[in-house]
Amino acid sequence: MTENKQITNVFIISDSVGDTGDQVARAAAAQFLDAHLRFSRYPFTQTISLLDSILKKAEREKAMIFSTFVDPKLNQRTKTFCQEKNLKYFDVLTPAIQLFAEETGLTSSNTPGRRHSLNENYFDKISAMEFAVTYDDGKDPAGFLKADIVLLGVSRTSKTPLSLYLANKGYKVANLPLVPKTQIPEEIWQVDRDKIFGLTTTKEVLNGIRRQRMISYGLNPDSSYADMDSINKELQFADDLFKKIGCLVINTANKSIEETATIIMESLA
Repeated sequence: MTENKQITNVFIISDSVGDTGDQVARAAAAQFLDAHLRFSRYPFTQTISLLDSILKKAEREKAMIFSTFVDPKLNQRTKTFCQEKNLKYFDVLTPAIQLFAEETGLTSSNTPGRRHSLNENYFDKISAMEFAVTYDDGKDPAGFLKADIVLLGVSRTSKTPLSLYLANKGYKVANLPLVPKTQIPEEIWQVDRDKIFGLTTTKEVLNGIRRQRMISYGLNPDSSYADMDSINKELQFADDLFKKIGCLVINTANKSIEETATIIMESLA
């Protein structure tokens, strides 16, 4: 049996897309083949309230943080929090920005990614990002009644990344992981079924994803989490629930986040 290993959580937080921080973190991590790492990216973090909720989650999970903030206030908030909570923190951009400022004698524009116009759509997008973080993984069932979109699915059907992608499009998304023999929150039955989307996949794809996840954590890939019989039961439980609700079901096997999101957005149009 594979020996259990400690998992290190790595948060990449950015006020833009976060590609730079993600690439730096993964390039460094590649030098540690025996490490068991879980990467989570939080893009478009452009308000103190959203940042604070992510930092609190990082504290709970004892995560390392890689940031690519160009907003000095967000950067300082993260640095101070990590110092106070004794979290490992790497500021990817600030040293490089300071170097260019010293060399050119110019002041940084402090513009994350491309320039955003501060219109109503912009603030709706920020609000939606905050909503997605707050109501991720069914943490608060009240979110289902406030959401524009509710995602249901078994573990590893891309609920969280899809929620964040849709949030960046301005949709308030709540999601719920489905586990057999657990009670479905009453709020789900009060949501308009046209707002609910069931995410499913094939047993082969799910088995492959879960086995790789267990291996990356240093855990036994033949555990019940990746067992075919257990996966079949989970998928059947989810399918039965989707039929009972009468919601649109999307098979995410071999679909990108963008493809799945497009199906959802077109369904709502």
